[in-house]
Amino acid sequence: MPATATPALLTARALLLDMDGTLVNSDAVVERIWRRWAERNGLDGDEVMKVVHGRQGHASMAVLLPGRPVEQNLADNARMLAEETADTDGVVEIAGAGAFLASLDGVAHALVTSADVALATARMDAAGLPMPAVRVTAESVGASKPDPEGFLKGAAELGVDPADCVVFEDSGAGIAAGRAAGMRVVGVGPRAVRHDPDVAVPDLTHVRVEAGADGVVRVRVG
Repeated sequence: MPATATPALLTARALLLDMDGTLVNSDAVVERIWRRWAERNGLDGDEVMKVVHGRQGHASMAVLLPGRPVEQNLADNARMLAEETADTDGVVEIAGAGAFLASLDGVAHALVTSADVALATARMDAAGLPMPAVRVTAESVGASKPDPEGFLKGAAELGVDPADCVVFEDSGAGIAAGRAAGMRVVGVGPRAVRHDPDVAVPDLTHVRVEAGADGVVRVRVG
């Protein structure tokens, strides 16, 4: 199905939610941190920003500087995670995220993010959003998005078949991960529409979730 803003109905048994760009608008922080990193490493900031969304930091570095030692990327990543966790200036919820999360009471769902626990907690708190009880963070996986590991782990923790999950994502790496996991993807925001999600919405005010007594979750988009 091509990406669309027209009304659509998806059915599922669980929802898997990315954080940055999907629930939380952290673009201001990401821009500040990564453009400084680009300058330190002699890279074009605009080109760097095309790569970093959705991936763990060290995975982005491996794409941008393919000859660089893994250990150096991991050390840089640890420093940048600390910077990002301390910097919440401008971090706000994606429009509709609070109401969307509130509507998931009784719905099987998990956060699947490339952030670590500390960063995810800091950003969700800064945006005034509750942390889902089930979450898959950077510490939980061995491979970053676009690898499907995180989404497959989220489905397993919820006890739901991957084919019965719907992913909410904003980035190319995240959308690719959801597809590789065999899941349908709702793209959120302007980045998402460039990567052919199953359906796309400008923000979460365009999504309604209904939990049926039969365990089926109905996601109305548009």
